[in-house]
Amino acid sequence: MSVVVPDTILEATPLSEDELKLEFAILLYTTDKISSGMVRSWTGLSVIEFQHQLAKRGLYLNYDVEDLAADIETLKALDLL
Repeated sequence: MSVVVPDTILEATPLSEDELKLEFAILLYTTDKISSGMVRSWTGLSVIEFQHQLAKRGLYLNYDVEDLAADIETLKALDLL
């Protein structure tokens, strides 16, 4: 699926096409529609670059208790904890 953004919208904002794509991707991420990995894959950002983009907007990675528990189990399985 492709989404067409009219030139009038692009002309009405100070954003480039890539910046608009990033804003849309971050909106989808912050509303739990796509994962951080999907955002990074779509936008070409590294983990650090993505975190920096979130921080610039006063946002943070979605990371809850279940994520922490899974990370702890992974570290235990790798004998790192």
